[in-house]
Amino acid sequence: MATSHDDIVDHSLAAWNATDPAKRRALVAAAWDEQGSYRDPALAADGHAAISAMAEAVQQRFPGHAFRRTGGIDSHNDRLRFGWELAPVAGGTPAVRGVDFAVVGPDGRLASVTGFFDA
Repeated sequence: MATSHDDIVDHSLAAWNATDPAKRRALVAAAWDEQGSYRDPALAADGHAAISAMAEAVQQRFPGHAFRRTGGIDSHNDRLRFGWELAPVAGGTPAVRGVDFAVVGPDGRLASVTGFFDA
């Protein structure tokens, strides 16, 4: 299980990038509450299986790309904010940039994430 805000966010982003289904499921479980929810303008998922499937679908849509944080994590109480980009692994212009707002649940994992696209 993730133990800090950095760990939680980094495990979550690693899950989006993990192509091995078992590894992706383990990363989702480390970062996300069992009933965790994700929403952005294009996608929605509730629970570990749906979040893992959503990550796999994004990988299929953007082969050769990976998510990475674009800065630090702002936090207060149980709230997080962090920027990210989806860019070619080999380098180049990101396909998508955005900011996520998250709520950390009582067990220290993500209870909900709301994503916004910048570009």
